[in-house]
Amino acid sequence: MPRHAQLNNVDHRDLRVVVERGVTWGDAVMSALTFPAEFRDVQSRYPIVFQKAADGSLQPVALFGFEAGENLFLDARGWESGYVPMSIERQPFLIGLSADGAPMVHIDLEHPRVGTDEGTPLFRPHGGTSEYLEYISGVLQTLHDGLRETPTFVEALLRHDLLESFVLDLELDDGAQHRLAGYYTVHEERLAQLDAAALASLHRDGHLQSIYMLVASLSQFRDLIDRARKRRAAAA
Repeated sequence: MPRHAQLNNVDHRDLRVVVERGVTWGDAVMSALTFPAEFRDVQSRYPIVFQKAADGSLQPVALFGFEAGENLFLDARGWESGYVPMSIERQPFLIGLSADGAPMVHIDLEHPRVGTDEGTPLFRPHGGTSEYLEYISGVLQTLHDGLRETPTFVEALLRHDLLESFVLDLELDDGAQHRLAGYYTVHEERLAQLDAAALASLHRDGHLQSIYMLVASLSQFRDLIDRARKRRAAAA
């Protein structure tokens, strides 16, 4: 169970965080949250689709596999991709609020990356923050700001009726069948039919480029399927 605490250089002076990637460190996940400002980096490596959160809102996620706990970019050598989404990169840290409501860096003390025996130190011997912690603070701020943009972006997509649900049926070489359902993507025909005023509105609000990045990301399904077939073949 997570145990969050506001990070400080007194109580947590000896903490270290493992920065390598692997199943042991909690990276065996099927997807991760992303946000419009990150789409440019994500779209060249992973499909970006939308899923419903517990409150019914739609959130963009980068897909790593076709079933729960499957990360097809993860192997014994680590994470096989040039870019790890920020919502994964930031772990085991998160932004929490201090008593006066100010955003502060928190850490999950129960996360498998956290300990005192191995990993990268968070603080210098005399109490200053390490370069790694400074880097993570920047990641958290960018992630925090980016996720705040998501509702406005989704609202624009819904306003122009640009989202549709889809189902992907996948049959692998060994006969195993998988169905990817419950996700949403951009309706390309409706996008192509938008009039000049609608396109101008989306461009003015900074959404148009992100929409095209979403569409471009769908070509990464070919790579994801190929990875799934190779993984099954290697396991056979």
